[in-house]
Amino acid sequence: MIKVNLRQLRLLLTAHIDSLLLNFILALMVLGLVVLYSASGQDLGKVTSQMINMVVALALMWAIAHVPPQHLARLALPAYVLGLMLLIGVALFGDISHGARRWLNIGITRIQPSEGMKLAVPLMLAWYLDRREKTLNFKDFSIAALLLVLPVGLIVKQPDLGTALLISAAGFYVLFLAGLNWRIIVGLVVTAAASAPILWSLLHDYQRQRILTLIDPSQDPLGAGYHIIQSNIALGSGGVFGKGWFNGTQAHLDFLPERTTDFIFAVYAEEFGMAGNLILLTLYVLVIGRGLVIAAKAPTLFSRLLAGGITLTFFTYAFVNMGMVSGILPVVGVPLPLISYGGTSMVTLLVGFGMLMSIQTHRKLVQS
Repeated sequence: MIKVNLRQLRLLLTAHIDSLLLNFILALMVLGLVVLYSASGQDLGKVTSQMINMVVALALMWAIAHVPPQHLARLALPAYVLGLMLLIGVALFGDISHGARRWLNIGITRIQPSEGMKLAVPLMLAWYLDRREKTLNFKDFSIAALLLVLPVGLIVKQPDLGTALLISAAGFYVLFLAGLNWRIIVGLVVTAAASAPILWSLLHDYQRQRILTLIDPSQDPLGAGYHIIQSNIALGSGGVFGKGWFNGTQAHLDFLPERTTDFIFAVYAEEFGMAGNLILLTLYVLVIGRGLVIAAKAPTLFSRLLAGGITLTFFTYAFVNMGMVSGILPVVGVPLPLISYGGTSMVTLLVGFGMLMSIQTHRKLVQS
């Protein structure tokens, strides 16, 4: 009887979980805890806090994985409208912290609505384009683009360039996968290039400084360029096999700022070297590859667009973080996915993975 109950419990827990994707995610989480323990100065409290974040995120992923894709589609419009209203609330009544208005006090706690839009926007766009699958035209793509621009504009206004970039990327991926014409894409790129002087004038001073620092960090080595210079030293000093766990000088001698969050990749690269970087990149490629396979096998346009958008947004997380730490992209405050310390991004990512698992494990039900 006990064996039967245990078997039933195991089936219940794994019924709608994609084991391949889960194993890759858990491997990244374990690697993240290993790096965090060193980056935090062997702070068990911070590691324990991150483990709690992971447990909560995994529980939410499990719950979302059991929600059929057609039910996720029904949540698209209310989630988007609610998120947009909360962003307007932030613009009007939000709390200001470190010169940015990103948080909304709802009495019992403070929330950051822009985080929820990382999932609500691709969900909404996938739902909208799926409803017009048979007659998709330029007008439909224009309306979808407007649905993307509205929240992104509110988030840029906060300002929160990193989150705006991730949501813009998620929306673009959905539009691209839906069949956005290449001529339109080229036209948008040309238009953006031509309007660069205007866009430059609209940037905040600190945003302009980040771009100038990217070009020449040595112009302000103790100020705006400090992050990039120190992270580059950490990356280069790691060599092939790294200096060893706990032996990274840039982190442990306090040269490297934000070493448990945005710049944790520099700590990892210094301690584990190029060999460690290859392991990390391999795990990321496996997660992205599995996500794209799920997207390719999805039976409906909605599920294909949603799965593809979520997977490629995960890729953008990793690419942007590694790019800014290595000095090829401006510093925009994007965490290294499943590695950086923090609960908000962990929850957002795993809820997205829960949607991927739902699409994969409910595939036959959707087809019927």
